[in-house]
Amino acid sequence: MPYTPAPRDPNATPVRINLLSDTQTRPTPAMREAMARADVGDEQIGDDPTTNLLCERVAGLLGKAAAVFLPSGTMCNVAATLTHCRPGDEILAHETAHIIAREGGAHAALGGFQITALTGADGKFTLDTVRAALHPRTRYEPPQTVLSVEQTANIGGGTIWAKADLDAIAETAKAHGMATHMDGARLLNACVATGIPARDMSSGWDSVWIDFSKGLGAPIGAVMAGTHEFIDEVWRWKQRLGGSMRQSGVCAAACLHALDHNVDRLSDDHANARVLARGLSQIAGVGVQQPETNLVFFTPDGAGVPGARMVAELRRRGVLLAMMDGRIRACTHLDVDSGMIEETVGLVREIVRTA
Repeated sequence: MPYTPAPRDPNATPVRINLLSDTQTRPTPAMREAMARADVGDEQIGDDPTTNLLCERVAGLLGKAAAVFLPSGTMCNVAATLTHCRPGDEILAHETAHIIAREGGAHAALGGFQITALTGADGKFTLDTVRAALHPRTRYEPPQTVLSVEQTANIGGGTIWAKADLDAIAETAKAHGMATHMDGARLLNACVATGIPARDMSSGWDSVWIDFSKGLGAPIGAVMAGTHEFIDEVWRWKQRLGGSMRQSGVCAAACLHALDHNVDRLSDDHANARVLARGLSQIAGVGVQQPETNLVFFTPDGAGVPGARMVAELRRRGVLLAMMDGRIRACTHLDVDSGMIEETVGLVREIVRTA
């Protein structure tokens, strides 16, 4: 089931509480000021100092040799698979992964790759599942080229891969001659929640990226890191997919501001998610998956209110969230405060009571 916000109701109250996604964040006045003051040049020829600084910082943060600035996390995933693979190659990923379900079939359309869906609870697969999916390298089967994980696992509930599991899976993939790719859309949420530095969390992974337009609060951008050779090839695909962003320092400045000011505060989003989950779980008939980071998945069907109806009723009251794969997803972020969480719980309780 696709990511579906409530249908637009012309009589609905204007959105006051936006729990749809952490992509809904708006740049703060301080971030806008940083963007306005950005020192810029032509990114295409390596002449934008702000973009260069951002790439250097992210490469260091992730423990990699080089990095490249891209418009979105989707483009990071697409450029990574196009670089790692050749037409006909096989990628292993969880069945709920972005690259399977939420990127428009780009990997098949542009690269001719097949993605084998691995199963597992909470958006994660086990080492045994990986081993069972591996096959001998023969002319009869597609070359298994890439193993991909999401940190955190979105549809799994914003769940965190344990570092020991990541290490074991990466080691097994490499022993089979595969490259390893980490979709790090919310990697820093995992790092803040566990206290594990990003360079340690992503060690063993050949390519990894972080998204600045989610919990970090920038309006656009993601940065992918890897070896110099890998990033050189990603640049080739960046050129093919649309080219440089020219004076991209205006956008990169927002990302640098986010690194300086919006990483540690991700813990506030995690705290608000726990409060939201606790409040919802106290409503009879509402099933809640306890959050590990900033995503709260819940189902009100047991209280007599189908999920789609709950989403629509909340939208009429000015609260925006979405159905995702049969459950309601609420996402906390820097534009959601504790008062909004309390109000949302109260509105859910009211809707259940009047059902």
